[in-house]
Amino acid sequence: MQIPRIGAAEAWRDAARGFLQQNIPPEALIWGGAETAPDLFGGGSVRGAARQVSVPRSFLALAGSVVWHTDPARFARLYAFLWRLRDTPHLMTDRGDPDLATLRRMEKNVHRCQHKMKAFVRFREIGDPKAARRSFAAWFEPTHHTVEPTAQFFARRFGDMDWRIYTPGISVLCEGGRLRFLKDCPRPDLPEDASEQLWVTYFQNIFNPARLKVKAMTSEMPKKYWKNMPEAAAIPELIAAAPARARAMAQAAPTLPPARVKQAQAQQARFASSWTQDSAALVAEVNSCTRCPLHCAATQAVHGAGPPDARLMVVGEQPGDLEDLQGLPFVGPAGQLFDAVAREVGLARDAVYVTNAVKHFKYRARGRRRIHQSPDRSEIAACAPWLEEEIRHVSPRLILALGATAAFALTGSAAPLAQRRGRVERRADGVAVLITYHPSYLLRVQDKDKEAAAQARAAFRGDLAQAWERVQPRQLAPRGSPTYTRPQRQPELRTPKL
Repeated sequence: MQIPRIGAAEAWRDAARGFLQQNIPPEALIWGGAETAPDLFGGGSVRGAARQVSVPRSFLALAGSVVWHTDPARFARLYAFLWRLRDTPHLMTDRGDPDLATLRRMEKNVHRCQHKMKAFVRFREIGDPKAARRSFAAWFEPTHHTVEPTAQFFARRFGDMDWRIYTPGISVLCEGGRLRFLKDCPRPDLPEDASEQLWVTYFQNIFNPARLKVKAMTSEMPKKYWKNMPEAAAIPELIAAAPARARAMAQAAPTLPPARVKQAQAQQARFASSWTQDSAALVAEVNSCTRCPLHCAATQAVHGAGPPDARLMVVGEQPGDLEDLQGLPFVGPAGQLFDAVAREVGLARDAVYVTNAVKHFKYRARGRRRIHQSPDRSEIAACAPWLEEEIRHVSPRLILALGATAAFALTGSAAPLAQRRGRVERRADGVAVLITYHPSYLLRVQDKDKEAAAQARAAFRGDLAQAWERVQPRQLAPRGSPTYTRPQRQPELRTPKL
């Protein structure tokens, strides 16, 4: 069966339908196209019992592309697969079938050739530029027979002009919106186009040497098409000069930081403190703080309290329910327990500066009650500038950290509290930090285990006594007096290994 070069898709479809209805098997047919010599013994006819058949639409779309492939066996491959498909319609979904895989590969090659044709055809004007319908022509060398199936694309895109695309096989002419196909047209002698130089200049200016990948470029724009593309003459020079141009672009690049750096700087500025050694200014700054969402639900911010020159600073976690309502630190049950133990060791509350790592009360509402919740790291970081300003303003000799939150806020370490309690650690600024339990822990444990509560309270009492002793000035008798004793060297505060 000889298939014509023009209208091959319709011709093959009609022939295949007729042979299939006559139940003629593939081995009884010899298919041929323009590139296939006629068969000397193919003049006879073979007929079988007529039958009605139907095929999936997906096969029609597949065949509509494969018939334009240059493989001489394409028509036979399609009919052989169609013969199998009439009894097994699900074959179109069998990805493991080798015949279908071959046809899909041929279909992909045809589609790729159509894409290259749409991208690499370069028209030159052959008519009068002042005519009502301008006329253009181009020479193109496709890999497959894709002129006929791609012609409609150019007809839709260039409907306001007449154009011609000449190829070594089938050429197409569009005049007045009507398409006409011709065979074996010679290559025309196309005139020079003045606009080509403008296009080449534009191509050279949009070429980015810093993103050059020669293999990727030649894969998408094979060299076989270069000879018919005016901009291709500039490609070798652009490739050769790409490294030097890329270095020049890098040297001439602006030195301004990228946008993300500007955003980070703005965020850092929002978290920077604006207090200038004025306690009234600090109070106003903390009251208006919106660095984290805790300010939305809290009644008020709770500031530190105590003498500004205190030798001992006590840092807790955050205000509780009563602290949030009264605006004073350590007035709730935990604060009252702290005062009771402090009195036992002789620690004077009015000589100590007390504050919290977080200035707003974090809670979860349960009916009319407000249940305490521990602050997370982002909330601790949001309040860090206020705590640092308090430490800098008071300049204590020792800081007593109550609980894990205060220990983390002061030292940056989240090591378990049980391993650190009763030990002294050094901050980056050199200030010593003694870590102990939070009084609220003593309140919780006393309802569960009396013995454990007694041990925890004794440890807490010992830590308060140690802290108070460390900040007391040493009173020495005059040298030579009967009560004079050699002063004992203060033990050096070392940062423990965690």
